[in-house]
Amino acid sequence: MATETVAKPRTSARVHVQKFGTFLSGMIMPNIGAFIAWGLITALFIEKGWFPVPQLGGFGETDGVANTGLVGPMITYLLPLLIAYTGGRMVYDVRGGVVGAIGTMGVIVGAGIPMFIGAMIMGPLGGWTMKKIDSIWDGKIRPGFEMLVNNFSAGIWGGLLAMLGFYGISPLVTAFSTAAGNVVQFLVNNGLLPLTSIFIEPAKVLFLNNAINHGVLTPLGIQQSLDQGKSILFLLEANPGPGFGILLAYMLFGRGAAKASAPGAAIIHFLGGIHEIYFPYVLMRPLLILAAIAGGMTGVATLAVTNSGLVAPAAPGSIIAVLAQTSRDSYIGVILSVLLATVVSFLVASIIMKTTRHSDEGDLNAATSRMETMKGKKSSVSTALTGAGTAGTAVLAGPVKNIVFACDAGMGSSAMGASVLRNKIKAAGFPDVKVTNASIANLSDDYDIVVTHQDLTERAKPVTSSAAHYSVDNFMNSPRYDDIVELVRESNTEGGIGTEPDDATPGSGSGVGTAAGAAAGAAHGAHAADAPVDAAPGTGQTGSSEILARESVVLNGSATTRDAAIDEAGRLLLARGAVDEDYIAAMHEREESVSTYMGSFLAIPHGTNAAKDHIRKSAVSVIRYPEGIDWNGKQVKFVVGVAGVNNEHLHILSAIAKVFTDKQQVARLEAATSEDEVLELFGKVNA
Repeated sequence: MATETVAKPRTSARVHVQKFGTFLSGMIMPNIGAFIAWGLITALFIEKGWFPVPQLGGFGETDGVANTGLVGPMITYLLPLLIAYTGGRMVYDVRGGVVGAIGTMGVIVGAGIPMFIGAMIMGPLGGWTMKKIDSIWDGKIRPGFEMLVNNFSAGIWGGLLAMLGFYGISPLVTAFSTAAGNVVQFLVNNGLLPLTSIFIEPAKVLFLNNAINHGVLTPLGIQQSLDQGKSILFLLEANPGPGFGILLAYMLFGRGAAKASAPGAAIIHFLGGIHEIYFPYVLMRPLLILAAIAGGMTGVATLAVTNSGLVAPAAPGSIIAVLAQTSRDSYIGVILSVLLATVVSFLVASIIMKTTRHSDEGDLNAATSRMETMKGKKSSVSTALTGAGTAGTAVLAGPVKNIVFACDAGMGSSAMGASVLRNKIKAAGFPDVKVTNASIANLSDDYDIVVTHQDLTERAKPVTSSAAHYSVDNFMNSPRYDDIVELVRESNTEGGIGTEPDDATPGSGSGVGTAAGAAAGAAHGAHAADAPVDAAPGTGQTGSSEILARESVVLNGSATTRDAAIDEAGRLLLARGAVDEDYIAAMHEREESVSTYMGSFLAIPHGTNAAKDHIRKSAVSVIRYPEGIDWNGKQVKFVVGVAGVNNEHLHILSAIAKVFTDKQQVARLEAATSEDEVLELFGKVNA
């Protein structure tokens, strides 16, 4: 029988550059607060600052000893090490960040100058190589020796990377920085720097600016600022004038939805610093890129003529951030550059809009969708343009790669739901789609699809505004799973078109999973951060065979109410020495917040996220109620109590999830006459 192969869409060079730029931005942007702190200290306390303080600014002497100050050490050590740690952590979590920072120290000491480019190389390199080294002995370390091997391998490899940085990377990066600085100085000396706007302004609209800005301009600008007290490079891309001028032109000469939304977009752009808000307006009329280029060139030329600049990056590109980072002697020049860039951009855009025939009506939505397609994800500010998303709905602009089940604690229901959905997506032929689980508190805006219980959706939306949201009330058998699988199929095959999920309304019979899905997720390599509530560090490992023990299986539970069943499940965990009394109280607290009913006659009560300190070791209890009990209006025949340390319990939950999605297996559980039958059933499924 012939096998049909689905062709993978080719990735364009633009997308590769976007991804590279996003990665660079991911190292810089989380540390912008540190850059701002350094910029403010520099502007205030250096010798030419507003309030010169020798001990802080690093000039002069105190008692015959030269003042080190804050400015030099922060720019030489703190900022590069933060970047390196962030880059390493992006590749391989905290362990990768630490090794990347160690390696970067060698580059810093070897160069003797701020090593931002070196940090952006050594950080990810350290994380990636440490990850590869760890994979060599993954699963081969004898119990009890994990900490010894992990600590010494990181220390030894970090030391070797530091020497590589000192002798190998440092000279290369120094040579590159010197050459790039000479090119910039050549452009400045010959009045050619404004020509960079020909490349930068179109790059912004195509979302390629991060590679240019964070990969080249910010590192070179920092070095220039350290030498001269300011840098023009920080405003080559961040000047809000060009975009503001285009939006003003739309306010006066636009039509339809574009004109109506332009004032709000202008406020977000100019004061909020979110430049992507004006990109759809340019995409509607591509000729307007000429207005952006003209405005950008005018702004850069003004800065060059007035010898003005910023002391540190302005992020986001708000006029407030720009003025906050302006050098003491550059306020007139910087304000003029923004003002003149706005005026020139406005004039050119007005001429284009008045002399070309074009209907703005109805085009804004299409242009916004085009922008999101180029960006590769939902824009966080697009609703300001289109008025969409009142219910938090997101329209996918690219293939689905990451799906997360989120619940209050990230321990039970989300794990089970993730397990069920992961199996469905794999069966549909998309094994590369990552399905994990997490607590609401640990969510970030990095997911394509977020699945939550209907009572938690509104809590998840603010921190995952770029994702498509699905609300369920039955994690085991929700019909929404089929909708998600179909969305993955349409988005991840060539020619597929992203569909719009109905996040606002939970599907009938939707599922509420919190535990089993996450269980399977972790069982297939879900990250520890996505795991359920963990006990405090230092607890010993629990053998997998001990997590669900025979004495924790009860075939005929005595409880007749939901709360009594929670107590019964909790008492079994307590009897195993897995939890203390306070954890049982936390199980009730969790149930009052969001139901742990999973569907298929199953409930998985567990503690809240704050109850992790009350867990002593991983354990699971299973109680059967042949006659069933009322669980918030649902009939429950099986109650699984959960307490987890470091994901140790997740393989059991994965097995439970598989059993309860199979009617025949559920029937076997209902007919079981001994505890051993239950253990055997879960053991066979897990195997």
